[in-house]
Amino acid sequence: MFKIPKHQVAGHQAIDGNLGPLVDDSGRFYKPLQDDERGTTELAFYQSFSSKLPHHIRGFFPVFYGTQLVEASDGSGLRPHLVLQDITSNHLNPSILDVKIGSRTWYPEASEDYIQKALEGDRLTTTVTLGFRISGLQIYESKESGYWKPVRKEVKSFSADDVRLVLRKFVSSNLEPEPDCCFASTTYGGRSGILEQLLELKAWFEDQTVYHFHSCSLLLLIDKEPVLNGTTVPFVEVKLIDFAHTVESEGVIDHNFLGGLCSFIKFVSEVLTDSKVSTIEASFN
Repeated sequence: MFKIPKHQVAGHQAIDGNLGPLVDDSGRFYKPLQDDERGTTELAFYQSFSSKLPHHIRGFFPVFYGTQLVEASDGSGLRPHLVLQDITSNHLNPSILDVKIGSRTWYPEASEDYIQKALEGDRLTTTVTLGFRISGLQIYESKESGYWKPVRKEVKSFSADDVRLVLRKFVSSNLEPEPDCCFASTTYGGRSGILEQLLELKAWFEDQTVYHFHSCSLLLLIDKEPVLNGTTVPFVEVKLIDFAHTVESEGVIDHNFLGGLCSFIKFVSEVLTDSKVSTIEASFN
């Protein structure tokens, strides 16, 4: 019944006897509930968030189906799992970006050891300099070429220029030698494109004082298959995931997340603008 997620790009994975999430064939994602306060925090968030958020924002979060005792992937026996929407379930070859938002991933209530560990990770990546970092990715190119899915060590070493290149490859049909960005206008742009969805989130974060989303990720998914088959525009989805460090904001705007989101929007906007300029230039050549 349960399988290892085929399209997981970041986080703990249920391979080699390790504890990690599982999926089933009904479109559900089973995330092991952590034993400490992180598990309690994430469960409490999922149990209450829908009643605290405006209706138009709820769609940015995975559907929560409750909890279930599931045989853990590490063989340790039955363990409580969060039962969530499997965002990738209806897609054969999705391209996915996991982007951790914020210039710091630690939260004030954390232990000193945790803060120091988080600080080290933040400084070694683009978290501090850009306000976000790419945590994992896979980009589908074609049936012949398959996926480009760099290993975790390579992803952690990404510079700002690497991030720009990844965002260009994400919306390309040919990744080498130079990404063609042929899907930029239909995935980053448009009324339902990624940029429009990010701007909707930004408008909410400029006002919301309900939560502070520490170490939370944006999951961007696009499915180029419909276009490659000549039928329609790419499927585009933006979700917020990972809420083990989400806390009540006590009436204060989440400037850490908002600042990182604004920075990421700037990077996406630049790719979209550059692709439009390239298209115009090509039409005159």
